[in-house]
Amino acid sequence: MKLLSLNLGRPKAVEYTDQAEGVTGIDKQPVEGPVRVSAPGPKGTGASGLAGDAVCELRHHGGDDQAVYAFAREDLDAWEAALGRALPSGSFGENLTTEGVDVTGAKIGERWRIGPDLLLEVSSSRIPCRTFQGHLGEKGWVKRFTQDQRPGAYLRVIEPGEIRAGDAIEVVHRPDHEVTVAFAFRAVTTERELLPRVLAAGDALHPEELRAAREYVEKHEKHEKHVKQAK
Repeated sequence: MKLLSLNLGRPKAVEYTDQAEGVTGIDKQPVEGPVRVSAPGPKGTGASGLAGDAVCELRHHGGDDQAVYAFAREDLDAWEAALGRALPSGSFGENLTTEGVDVTGAKIGERWRIGPDLLLEVSSSRIPCRTFQGHLGEKGWVKRFTQDQRPGAYLRVIEPGEIRAGDAIEVVHRPDHEVTVAFAFRAVTTERELLPRVLAAGDALHPEELRAAREYVEKHEKHEKHVKQAK
């Protein structure tokens, strides 16, 4: 398992973003490195965890729990075949294009060692947006990407370090629960009845997803209580 490509983006003016200044950093390009990776700070103020990488829409992206985005080269290859077009590493806006890593099957809270120093922890799945669709130029992309259920993974930085393309990736911790990246993605998109089960991932979940799951459980508990009282 290795880091096939390390990708950084620069602010770029486009017509397909809702960002206030009309710029996005989704157009990631491969670099050789080394690149320093560290926790960027809370969402809303912190941007990318990678030095030199732009995250422009801080309302929805970036911050400690979305410091790094990883996507498998194998999944990009599958999309190349499906779309009939070349998709160079970085095409999906990923910082890390991996080889030999089951990104979709990674569990929330799973930890990856990349190179000698960097330690990352899987926190959530990527949710497709209008900017992603505009960047690819594929009609109906948000729906199609959602249906495919291979969203890639966001990771937080546990131990900072420098990385470069070609570094080994080692899974050093894999939690004992069922909540994979794909499972969490389904729970927050198309199968919200799964939300109570994502709570098994605990505090390793992205705080927004943890809050949504707890609110869902509380709402349904109140509803069940009301039904019982009405009988």
